[in-house]
Amino acid sequence: MIQAGSYYTLRVVKMVDFGAYLDGKEAGEILLPKRYVPKELRVDDELEVFLYHDGESRLIATTDKPKGIVGDVMVLEVKDITQQGAFLEWGIMKDLFLPLSQQVSVRYKGMKIPVLIYLDEMTGRVAATEKFQHKLKNNELTVKEHDAVNLMVTRKTELGYEVIINSAHIGLIHFSDVFQELKIGDRLKGFIKRIFLENKIDVMPGERGYKRIESETEKIMRLLQENNGYLPYHDKSSPDEIYDFFGMSKKTFKMSIGGLYKEGKIQFTQTGIQLIAY
Repeated sequence: MIQAGSYYTLRVVKMVDFGAYLDGKEAGEILLPKRYVPKELRVDDELEVFLYHDGESRLIATTDKPKGIVGDVMVLEVKDITQQGAFLEWGIMKDLFLPLSQQVSVRYKGMKIPVLIYLDEMTGRVAATEKFQHKLKNNELTVKEHDAVNLMVTRKTELGYEVIINSAHIGLIHFSDVFQELKIGDRLKGFIKRIFLENKIDVMPGERGYKRIESETEKIMRLLQENNGYLPYHDKSSPDEIYDFFGMSKKTFKMSIGGLYKEGKIQFTQTGIQLIAY
């Protein structure tokens, strides 16, 4: 059954001055407004479109890409506030409605908040809810320690950054494991660092183990080559100096240069590191 909030590939049934009508099967013909009609589009062509309801509850098609579809957990910005709820910036002409009944606290314009995009069963319209914690279950995990995962930052806590893992679980990146500025809504790759008995999950950004170190050593080699084979940093440099220049922790830096030294690619001097045979 064709519904709002998802992508479909639909056939063009007729062209009109104000757009094109697509075959929505049991939903009837669906208008693709003229602004979205490709110049080469003809009757019987098929086109991938996203469906949403306009202000008069009619299904409308668009070739624009929304920031999320039904079932996605997203961080979206509050665009406007009304007595009935909030409107969120969705990435298409139509804003996404967050009903007052689906909010967990007072919201203001410009705030970025995590929401679940869902289809209201009574109205058939797409809406957002902040009450989606039941969808993120840690009692039955689909991940294990060291797994590579997709992360989305949802809020900042006293210990670090709370993240959604693979759109299925809640985890935490501790401040001590963060070597870059994170913002609410950021999406990044990471891996499962540790799972506790209560299924609380600690995660790390980036790649684990040798893969992570390998990418950092490549970065150090590139910086050496870009600076005439010499850099004034070593294992006695301060963590802040190392992070400001290399964008990595001192621990990672020491592991990386240690590996490069063992491979015979660099040598240590009294003031820094030197590329061999530069």
